[in-house]
Amino acid sequence: RGGLRQGAELPFHSWLHVSIKRSSAMAPKKKAAPKKDEPKAPPKKEEPKAALKKEEPKAALRKEEPKANAAALDAKREEQRGPPKAAPAKTEESTSKAVPEKRRAEEKVGEPPKKETKVADADVLEKEKDAPADKRPVVKEAISFDPIDTTLNVIPTLDGQVLMALSDGGMQYLIAGARGNLGMKAGRYMFEVKIIEALNPAESSAAAGRGRAPAPRQLLRIGFSIAGSSLILGESEDHICFDSEGAFHVSKKKTPAAQRFTRDQVIAVVLNLDPNSPNHNTLSLFRDGKRISEPQQIPENLHGKTLFPHVSFRNVSVQVLFGQQPARALPFKCKPLGAAAQADVSKASAPALKDGKYEVLLPVAFPDEGTFEWLDTFLAKNPHYVELSDRKILDWAASSGLWKAKSTNMSKYSNDKPEFNFGLPAMDDFSIQRVMTTVASVVPRNYVVMEVKSNLIKDDRQRVLESFKSPHFKKVAQVVMGEPTDEFKQMALDKLLEEKQAKADAAWRAKKVEEKRKKDMEEKQKKLAEMRKKADEARKKAAEEAKKKAEDAKKKAEEAKRKAEAKKKAEEAGEEYVEEDEAKEEEVKEEKMEVDADGKDQTKEAKEEEEEEKKEEAEAPKEEEKKEEEEEDEKAADKTEKDESEKEPPADAPAPAPAPDELWPEPNVVKHHDAETVTSDWGKEWPQKRESEGKTKEKICEEYPESPWCKDYLEDREQEKAEEESAEDDDWW
Repeated sequence: RGGLRQGAELPFHSWLHVSIKRSSAMAPKKKAAPKKDEPKAPPKKEEPKAALKKEEPKAALRKEEPKANAAALDAKREEQRGPPKAAPAKTEESTSKAVPEKRRAEEKVGEPPKKETKVADADVLEKEKDAPADKRPVVKEAISFDPIDTTLNVIPTLDGQVLMALSDGGMQYLIAGARGNLGMKAGRYMFEVKIIEALNPAESSAAAGRGRAPAPRQLLRIGFSIAGSSLILGESEDHICFDSEGAFHVSKKKTPAAQRFTRDQVIAVVLNLDPNSPNHNTLSLFRDGKRISEPQQIPENLHGKTLFPHVSFRNVSVQVLFGQQPARALPFKCKPLGAAAQADVSKASAPALKDGKYEVLLPVAFPDEGTFEWLDTFLAKNPHYVELSDRKILDWAASSGLWKAKSTNMSKYSNDKPEFNFGLPAMDDFSIQRVMTTVASVVPRNYVVMEVKSNLIKDDRQRVLESFKSPHFKKVAQVVMGEPTDEFKQMALDKLLEEKQAKADAAWRAKKVEEKRKKDMEEKQKKLAEMRKKADEARKKAAEEAKKKAEDAKKKAEEAKRKAEAKKKAEEAGEEYVEEDEAKEEEVKEEKMEVDADGKDQTKEAKEEEEEEKKEEAEAPKEEEKKEEEEEDEKAADKTEKDESEKEPPADAPAPAPAPDELWPEPNVVKHHDAETVTSDWGKEWPQKRESEGKTKEKICEEYPESPWCKDYLEDREQEKAEEESAEDDDWW
């Protein structure tokens, strides 16, 4: 639509230009006002050719780079348009070609502006520095992929620069892997890949709803690994890589760490082993020269080891770039792995061939007699052999993310012929076994055909050997029978111990998890009980408050009703109504006045008591002196009495008055006048003495005031009187 609109406008502008020129020539010289536009007319005739010449290389550039930046395209279009008055005259043919090319470029914009902004910010904070000049010898051998380091579904083309994968017979579900033969052990280098084709194989609907194909269908992983490790990148602790979904794989764990990438984008991975770099022992990812991930740390188990470039992919064709120069320049100068120094790299050595031929090994053994255990030990010693068996296919499918339902019939389970229960026709109908056999017969490498039953039967062995008729194969039968070696016995014992330890560890972990679950449950129940208790208390409190409010409201209503009735009665009786609240306030005031008066009296009495105590304290020394004098007098009197007692009294002398202790004789009590040892039971026989002699304690104490027990008795009586008076005061209050 835009092309037609511009094609309609351009003839109109050219016609307007011609008409203005004619009118200016025919008009009189005095009225030559339109001549001001004449200098602009010649460029309009000359510009279309130049514009067309410039337009062609720009369109070609857009075809080469269809995913240019949207802002740059807008700026270029503005430059091409120029001012509205100076727009060049274009033909219909040129505009109709240019506009669709612009629209295609706009439709093929790569990432949204937000992601591009993040990449720009990453460039500003780039810590990597340009690689210094290195005069050391450069590696001369070209990097390639040896057949032993590729999976069976990898098809290398163009001298190993392009890797393709099989996509028929169930191979479309399996991940292909390829490892380069030149590894890094020092320095900082990179290699690049580019997805040049994305495949979408057709799926069979026979098992619709039962099987589940792995996701994503198109996948690329790029990174490094050590020699001899698994060829499925990301499925071993000896791998480190990024994938096209933006995930980072390390130690068999997957975490999001980068932006996604897709086809027609040059992806570079930089491995930094330079100890002087701030990003030492890290792996970084770049897309079209822009950083799309932060430097990711390499695990410690890979430190100091030679790391080889590695790619894994599914349903895509990958171009691997190991050139001398990078296809896309990075924000810093970094050498490709193909231009690395010879001292920083190491080449993987290919296994030597016996008699220049590859071996096809057929183990002959009894079932369930340690056959596959022997195979594991053989492959550990000879990693350059490739296993061909159903067990290997199941392991490969599990590494590729295929889901397999658990078998309900254990009688069908065996290592030799395991049950294929993926729910995918290409996997369950043995198509993948036929494809693997066909591919193995044409790819030269060492194989171990592990078919226990088929290898025991002559006809089946002949059928297998017919597939390997090529002259570069040597067929060998390995008989695995008889008494096992000591090494094999020790290996079997170690394996049993490892399995037992794994079960014990699993049981211990399950026990810990269960204990933690119970503990968490108890804490949760405890918290719930506390919350329930608080809620109940809050509910009870709210109910009590509501009840109290209801009672108060009821009391207020009854009080108001009673007051209204009392007021009504007073009005009927013709009396003045006085509210009870006012009467109560007056009574409270009167009581308060009385209390204040009594308080003043009490304060006065307290002051008098304090003065009396002070006087007693002042008179205490005098009383002590007086007491000492009395004691001296008593001693003198006692001495005089003693002297007189020693004398014999006259016959007619009257009997002496009885002592206080003699008035109340008590058993087991010494008669004396000492205050410290006076008995407290002196009044037990008092009723008898009172009846016989008719004397009270007060009278006796009046006769003998200095007697110790009389003093105690009088003090007790004074204390009792004081307590009675205080009790009377309390009763009065």
